[in-house]
Amino acid sequence: MSVWKCPVCGTFMQHRGRCWSCTKGHTFDMARSGYVNLLPANRKHAKNSGDNAVMMRARRKFLDAGHYAPLRNALEQAALRYGRAGGVLLDAGCGEGYYTEGVAKALEQGNMPMQIYGVDISKSAADAASKRCPDGHFAVGSVYHLPVTDHCCDLLMTIFAPYCGEEYRRVLRKNGVMMMVIPGQQHLWGLKEAIYDVPYPNAVRDYALEGFELIQAEYVDSWLKLDNPEDIQNLFQMTPYYYKTGREEHARLEQLQSLSTQISFEVLQYRVVDAGE
Repeated sequence: MSVWKCPVCGTFMQHRGRCWSCTKGHTFDMARSGYVNLLPANRKHAKNSGDNAVMMRARRKFLDAGHYAPLRNALEQAALRYGRAGGVLLDAGCGEGYYTEGVAKALEQGNMPMQIYGVDISKSAADAASKRCPDGHFAVGSVYHLPVTDHCCDLLMTIFAPYCGEEYRRVLRKNGVMMMVIPGQQHLWGLKEAIYDVPYPNAVRDYALEGFELIQAEYVDSWLKLDNPEDIQNLFQMTPYYYKTGREEHARLEQLQSLSTQISFEVLQYRVVDAGE
């Protein structure tokens, strides 16, 4: 049974052929790759919301090269600790599905297969995730208005995505677990040194979140040595720094033949404490 809900009226949706429809007759066509667009026009902030094609392409190439494999491995192990065979996992802000795919495969191999769902505001991301994880269910939607029914998810992942605690508490079951990834203080310090005259550390955020109990905080720290200018450009283009800098900073990166940088992630695992049954 699907967990999608109608973004117009909030009622349960069913899959019929190449479309999804609700009990009140609202219908949403599936794309050829399998995702469905559940983002109402009045909730779009731009014509093409979310990550653009340049960022998507760069991130896909960079991640597929295995540079962030330590983070993917940490998420896989966390999912195996908290997953439930036959349960529902939602990746809120799933991007192109790199981490979704890794976790889904780990659960399958661990004899703990779950129903996999992903939501992203970018059509390009939902399309790529559907192709990467053909057994999953993906939709274009906002994490601030998830097109997902109440208290249906056992696990929720949010990786470098906007945080909406109210929605995450709404969709998680009682005792459901949220796995959140945020950058560590020194994440991509070497890249920042190459871009900025005075680099700055990432801000430290408070772990306390309303309605959630912190179970565990894991730190994933490693070093990248990039000897390929294409890898350096892909890393740069998949970060916000590419869009927050100008020609001078871009020129600096274009001249680099190699780059060493720290990568640092915090994998925070929370249990919801005020969800319904």
